[in-house]
Amino acid sequence: MLELISDPQIWLAFITLTALELVLGIDNIIFISILVDKLPVERREFARKLGLFIAMFMRIGLLMVLAWIVGLTAPLFTVLGQEISGRDLILIGGGLFLIWKSTGEIHQSLEGEEGHASSAVKATFTAVILQIMVVDMVFSLDSIITAVGMVDQIEVMVAAVIVSVALMMLFAGPIGRFVSRHPSIKILALAFLVAIGVILIAEGFDHHIPKAYIYCAMGFALVVEMINIRMRSRTAKPVHLHAQYANDETAHDNK
Repeated sequence: MLELISDPQIWLAFITLTALELVLGIDNIIFISILVDKLPVERREFARKLGLFIAMFMRIGLLMVLAWIVGLTAPLFTVLGQEISGRDLILIGGGLFLIWKSTGEIHQSLEGEEGHASSAVKATFTAVILQIMVVDMVFSLDSIITAVGMVDQIEVMVAAVIVSVALMMLFAGPIGRFVSRHPSIKILALAFLVAIGVILIAEGFDHHIPKAYIYCAMGFALVVEMINIRMRSRTAKPVHLHAQYANDETAHDNK
């Protein structure tokens, strides 16, 4: 352990891996923020922190079973000449889930019913946490594969995961509240998740699309929208999205 602490190469690997874990965790933070919006205001912060705790333990758990992770790459069957492994099935299933969930959220926000009478208000605390766990599994797989490719020491991987999740917890609340407060940012975030879903499906079929393309495009769109928000803040109110908990949102806006 002392050798690890005193080795500058280990510290460099730790810092690099922590930064990558944070970048790879952006989509996870956005998805959790949108999911917890289905809960009453007083339960959202707890659900957000619990979701990130689950993400941390799932990633550490997967690090402890690296042999199983490697085994997931073995082909299980072939479809139209394309070999499909366990990892591919997880990525394809996770991508389809993200597209289905994000598209449903966009529809509910723009055209769905609003308030406590809405048929969309079926999300219990347990249901939200279970959905977070499903997506955490997909995002954790991506994160762990990156970690295994960069670092050999399991201790460094675990430390990077713990520190990155702690930092995500620090910023997840403000990010989630900002996304909820600005309708255009929420729709952009959902579009980002749809794009991530498409990338996951492509990865499942062995078509690699660098995530940097999506991050750069969404980063540029976010900068443009931040300028738009700044410019229109004094002239017009933002569009009103349909919220499942209209009374909670109204109370929040009046504060």
